[in-house]
Amino acid sequence: MAELYASWYDEVPEGDFISKAPTYKVGEYFDRFHRGEYVYKDVTMKYYWFDPREYGYADDGKETLLTFLHGTSNALVGDVCINYTGAELYASDDYQKTMGGAFILIPVANEYRDDEGKVHGQWGPDYLEIVHSLYLDFIKEKTAGVGLRMLFGNSSGATFVLRLMDNYMDDFDVVLPVGSDSIAEDSVLDKYDEKGKCLFLAMCRRDEFHPYEEKLKSRIERLHQMKKVFLYVPEWTRNGDKGIASIDGGIEMGQHCLMNAIQANLMFDDGTPMEPRLPRGVTGWIADYKKENI
Repeated sequence: MAELYASWYDEVPEGDFISKAPTYKVGEYFDRFHRGEYVYKDVTMKYYWFDPREYGYADDGKETLLTFLHGTSNALVGDVCINYTGAELYASDDYQKTMGGAFILIPVANEYRDDEGKVHGQWGPDYLEIVHSLYLDFIKEKTAGVGLRMLFGNSSGATFVLRLMDNYMDDFDVVLPVGSDSIAEDSVLDKYDEKGKCLFLAMCRRDEFHPYEEKLKSRIERLHQMKKVFLYVPEWTRNGDKGIASIDGGIEMGQHCLMNAIQANLMFDDGTPMEPRLPRGVTGWIADYKKENI
């Protein structure tokens, strides 16, 4: 198979370099996650979950709950889905310690491929009610109560968590979509302010599927008017080695894999932040947000 290159390769700044894989190890924390099945009406859906109390992180009924929604086709890779959602490293000791203990919930869509290789069963409106029900039952049955309730979503999962927040805003505090421009209309953003909810939007300006200039730039001024908002819209997506992130093969996904950077806590391997406004990364932001708002 011929190696494929993105159209932006010739735009890489002089002295910069391409980084073709995240620098963290995939699978190191899979054994910390439990596997479960959830039945809702006539639908059975798999899910993964992590309990911070099993590792000595909090036991006060006020732990944070992080819910991660994967992108299209990620349900088809087995346990690697844990990593692809961006959730795996949030079960690590360093991340848990910074956050003060956080449950992790990973619903898994009932995806499958047809004879032509096309993926079906990905996240969409039909899943909203079942995922919301799983979420509420998880809190009731697996926890002693939670404090900060945060949604993460990658690619199509990012659009899905935005719709979860739109439809069930009272049940979530923060939504962090990665790689989606499907921002709700202004009247819904007004509800964020009315209800004290927060949008943490992460999207590269060079995203392959959602061109920033065409699909998001016109909304930035309105988003900045929200009472609780954090916008992370870098020019380039980078890995922990500071190289410009790229994946060669099929479709070039160099910028769309921004969730890898979120999983790396928006920190480079040398301990410096990818975003100066987040000196302790995403986990530090979560800890501060909880302290100030919950």
